[in-house]
Amino acid sequence: MASSHSSPPVPRPSNSDGIFKKEVDSSAKHYKHVRSLPDVCPKEPTGDSHRLCDGPSVVADQHRWTVYNSKVNLPAALNDPRLAKRESDFFTKTWGLDFVETEVMPSFYLPHITKEHFAPYLEVTTQREKIHEKCKNICPAKDDLDTIPILSNNNDKSRTDLEQVPKIFMKPDFALDDPLTFNAVLPWSHFSGAGGKGSRDVASSRLLQEKLSHYLDVVEVNIAHQISLRSEAFFHAMTSQHELQDYLKNTSQAVKVLRDKIAQINKVMCEGSLNILRQALTRNNCVKLYNKMKLMATVHQTQPTVQLLLSTSEFVGALDLIATTQEVLQQELQGIHSFRHLGSQLCELEKLIDKMMIADFSTYARSDLNRPFEDENEVLEEERLVSLVFGLLKQRKLDFLEIYSEEMISAAKHIIKQCVVSTISQIEEIDTEIVVKLADQMRLMNFHQWFELLTCIFANFLFFLKRVKATLSVIRSVVLLVLDRNQKTKFQEGTVAEGSPGKSFNTITEVGYLTHEGMFISDAFKEGEQPSVGPEPKNQRTSYQSSEPCGSDSTSEQECTTESSSSREQTSSSVTPGGVEITINEDMKLTDLELGRVANNIQELLYNASDVCHDRCVKFLMSRAKDGFLEKLNSSEFVALSRSVEIFVKDTEELCGRRSMSLRGALQSQANRFVNRFHEERKTKLSLLLDNERWKQAEVPAEFQDLVNSIADGRISLPEKKPTGTEERKPTDYLIVDGQKYAVVGTVLLLIRIFLEYCQCVDDIPSITTDMLIRLSDLIKQFNSRSCQLVLGAGALQVVGLKTITTKNLALASRCLQLIVHYIPIIRAHFEARLQPKQYSILRHFDHITKDYNDHIAEISAKLVAIMDSLFEKVLSKYEVKAPMPSTCFRNVCKQMTKMHEAIYDLLPEEQTQMLFLRINASFKLHLKRQLARLNVVNDGGPQHGLVMADVAFYTGNIQALKTLENLDLNMAEIWEQKR
Repeated sequence: MASSHSSPPVPRPSNSDGIFKKEVDSSAKHYKHVRSLPDVCPKEPTGDSHRLCDGPSVVADQHRWTVYNSKVNLPAALNDPRLAKRESDFFTKTWGLDFVETEVMPSFYLPHITKEHFAPYLEVTTQREKIHEKCKNICPAKDDLDTIPILSNNNDKSRTDLEQVPKIFMKPDFALDDPLTFNAVLPWSHFSGAGGKGSRDVASSRLLQEKLSHYLDVVEVNIAHQISLRSEAFFHAMTSQHELQDYLKNTSQAVKVLRDKIAQINKVMCEGSLNILRQALTRNNCVKLYNKMKLMATVHQTQPTVQLLLSTSEFVGALDLIATTQEVLQQELQGIHSFRHLGSQLCELEKLIDKMMIADFSTYARSDLNRPFEDENEVLEEERLVSLVFGLLKQRKLDFLEIYSEEMISAAKHIIKQCVVSTISQIEEIDTEIVVKLADQMRLMNFHQWFELLTCIFANFLFFLKRVKATLSVIRSVVLLVLDRNQKTKFQEGTVAEGSPGKSFNTITEVGYLTHEGMFISDAFKEGEQPSVGPEPKNQRTSYQSSEPCGSDSTSEQECTTESSSSREQTSSSVTPGGVEITINEDMKLTDLELGRVANNIQELLYNASDVCHDRCVKFLMSRAKDGFLEKLNSSEFVALSRSVEIFVKDTEELCGRRSMSLRGALQSQANRFVNRFHEERKTKLSLLLDNERWKQAEVPAEFQDLVNSIADGRISLPEKKPTGTEERKPTDYLIVDGQKYAVVGTVLLLIRIFLEYCQCVDDIPSITTDMLIRLSDLIKQFNSRSCQLVLGAGALQVVGLKTITTKNLALASRCLQLIVHYIPIIRAHFEARLQPKQYSILRHFDHITKDYNDHIAEISAKLVAIMDSLFEKVLSKYEVKAPMPSTCFRNVCKQMTKMHEAIYDLLPEEQTQMLFLRINASFKLHLKRQLARLNVVNDGGPQHGLVMADVAFYTGNIQALKTLENLDLNMAEIWEQKR
């Protein structure tokens, strides 16, 4: 039996070490035979078949790749032929020459092997080594030398015999079911039965059979030889098999005895104690199951309780109950099949509550902002507002301020519409059936009716802003209370963490919302608590009385109470400035940054409320200004409008804390149009006055003299209208200004009044100061240029129909210009006091105007001199030195000089008259000197000299006989050529 088995020896135990060798299964012969290595350190049998050896097994792992199949030449792997210098690191072969060698950290999974780990192995193999040495000493060396040639001869003979067998039989994939293999072994040519070839085929078949038999004999002989060489191993394996069976039998009996002992120990010592522990565990599980069922029954009533809270608008309580239930479902009741849809239902219910809160807040804002102004309460239903704001903050619905802003804009529109309808209904002149649109009805009002309407709108908007401010103050107080609570909570958490870092908080706390059955979710959390001795304080937010008491159980659960307990989160009560108490939980989802941003948005919303009111007022003004109504107002009406707007702007600025510029901008726009119209009217009026001016001295009414006197006293404003019953004073010929007489035309008197109208308008409307200054300077320039065209340019001859421009006209124009120049510094100082320092540069216009006026006055003086100069040239060119004396020429000159004096004496002051006649005298002397030079009359004391001196004496006497010219130094000696 042993000779027919071709596997290696089966494992057998040694005498004392119990080491086993693994066998090779020969059941799969068609696999290529792989030479395997024996196990190095087999393990002791411990009864566990899976732990005989931790390494790969040649029996169990013969059909898969193991470390024993590795055939890589290690030096070939370590040597890179491309490198000139052999490197110890073979990673550069794959990863390139740039590979950086780093220190490899030791593996955490490989133990540190020391010499002590081989001590057991050395102890086992020491005995074997000694036996091996003894065997070597016993066996003589001669036998070894004799056996080596015999073995080598036998091996050579066997190899020669095996070489006779064809290679096809030695192939590992040899199989006769393959047609090619079968044809190669048994050719068909040996089995053809045609004709006389039968005997030959039979001989060939026999020859083939003998050949195959010979091959079989050769193989069997070699197999027998190999078996004979290993016969000792076969017998040794059979012996080891019997020993192994005896060892297993003994082991099995020992295991049976051990099991019997363990069973007796288990029955006597363990079953009773384990049963006690099992019963205690069962009881605890039953208690937990009961509490869990009780908690489930309580959670089951969450939805009806939420509906009950929503029916009383207790949104915050409903949200807290939903949040608590969600937390219980996630922590305590997770995985309960019956509640698998409750979480999503509560989420949908929470979304519904969000929508309800937003709708309720929108309704509240609409009713609060649109209620009548007769209601003195600034905040409507403060408790409701606080509850809504707290719920919206809890749900992070921060867009409720946008809802309030939209309602605020709508309410502002409604206020204006209501005021317009109310005012129009009281005016009988407006037929609302014919004129349907409110804007058209409003345009039919006169200024006083419209101004009363505007005043009413301003008053209503102030009430409106006070309400908005009060409401936003309540909202802001809630936000700040929540922010303060968050900060205190963070501070307390930091203090607790520093004081007791290892302390853990109990997550099972009370939940403060009552269900329909009269029990709280907190009751389901508590185990083994005694009923409360006295009643607890009721929560102001939710407190309901249950009609049916709860049943008690064997675990002495807390009895059902009607008091609202605190929520699972830590809560604190705070009071708003309006006296409303709110309870703030720690589960607010908002951060301090978000709460601060909400508080800032509330302040911005108050600013927006002011801007909205101003914008609506701007639209109201613009709708009335479409037909140019505001531009056509007189100065007093526009001043009243401006003052009303300024008061409203200041009131809103004090109320809201920020200045809104839209209404002021609209008023400024209308003021600019008003200034344009105001200026155009006065400019047109001045042009008409100048075009109709005949440049004759006008009488000065007493009111104009009073006007000038008030200016001299520093009151630059239009005087109040006096009652009609006062005594009228007669006008005067001259206008007395600072003790000087001014002969003026009527246009200049009206121009001074226009100056005061401009100054008065600047006092009433400070925002138009710069525009008024520019336009007033333009008006003064217009008077200067137009008067120059009419008088110096003789435009009055065609415009008015004057026959000629007389010296009196010229002197009167000069005096009027001098009066204007006198008032320019006063006007400049008035405007300078109302300008900002950075706007002083605009005052340069007055400097240019003053220069232009002085140039004009100088041109008029030059014109008067030129008139006399042309007269002198004409008259003196005919002068002859002969009797009688005085000559006719000098008589004409003195006559014209007297007329000139009579024309300007009453118009110009004494100094200007003297200066003018000095210039005229100089012109006369120049022309006389030329004529005398032409006549060759010299200062030689001769007869002609005497005649000339007689005429000069006549001329000097006549000139000095005129008023204010008595002491005039004529210096007539200059008419003679000085002798060289």
